Amino acid sequence: MELTFASYNIHKAVGLDRRRDPERILSVLHEIDADVVALQEADRRFGKRETVLPRDMLDDLSHYHAVPLNHRPDSIGWHGNALLVKRGISVMDAGVVPLPTLEPRGAVRADLLVHGKRVRVVGMHLDLSGLRRRQQLRTILGHVKDCGPNCPSVLMGDFNEWALHGGCWREFLSPWQVLMPGRSFPSRRPVAQLDRIVISDEWTVTKTHAHHSALAAVASDHLPVVATLGLPKK
Repeated sequence: MELTFASYNIHKAVGLDRRRDPERILSVLHEIDADVVALQEADRRFGKRETVLPRDMLDDLSHYHAVPLNHRPDSIGWHGNALLVKRGISVMDAGVVPLPTLEPRGAVRADLLVHGKRVRVVGMHLDLSGLRRRQQLRTILGHVKDCGPNCPSVLMGDFNEWALHGGCWREFLSPWQVLMPGRSFPSRRPVAQLDRIVISDEWTVTKTHAHHSALAAVASDHLPVVATLGLPKK
C-alpha cells in the first residue's frame, strides 16, 4: 500500500505577484495529486480568521475535503494549519494539538483509515525560536504516543528550522526518520529546507521531492514538499 503525502505553506494564498489566488493554490495541489496534504497559513490571520480556500471552492474544484476540526466556523484549520484528504479516505478522529508558544502557533492531527489500517497524520507550523521549536516538538511527539502500537505516523509542516542537522531535528530519535525532500524556501530560488516530512519506522520511502513547477514558483513563498510512502499489507 502506497500513499503520497505533501506539506505546503500557502502563504494565505498570496503569491510572489502579491495576488491572493486560491484557485492557483488548488492548481498546484492538482499537480502534486497527493493523498494527504498538510497546509500552513491556510487562514487569514486577523478578524474571523476565515479560510483562504473557501469550502465551496474545495468542493467544486478539487478532489479533497478538509479534515473537520470544528473550532472556527469560517476556518478549515487551527492557527492556519489544515489537513486535506482525498475523498474516499475515512477520517476516524481529528483534533488540535495546543503548542507552548508566544506566537499564534498550533498543530492539527487526524487519524485516517486507509485499507483497514489506522494512520496518524500531524500538520504543524513551528515557532521562529529554536528553543520553542524543540519544546513544541516534544509536545507533538508526546501527543503521537497515544495512538498506540502499530500506528504508522507522518508528521509534516513548516518547521522553520534552517539547520540541515541538529537544532530541532535532535528531538527525532530512532525510530523516527526525518526526510529531506529538497529546498523549499523561498519558492523562486529555494535555498532552505524549512518544510519537512518525518515518518515512523513502519513506512518505507518510495520517493521524495520538492515540487518546483512554474506555477508553484509563484503561487506562494514556499514550495510544496512531497513523499510517497509504503506500508506492508499486514
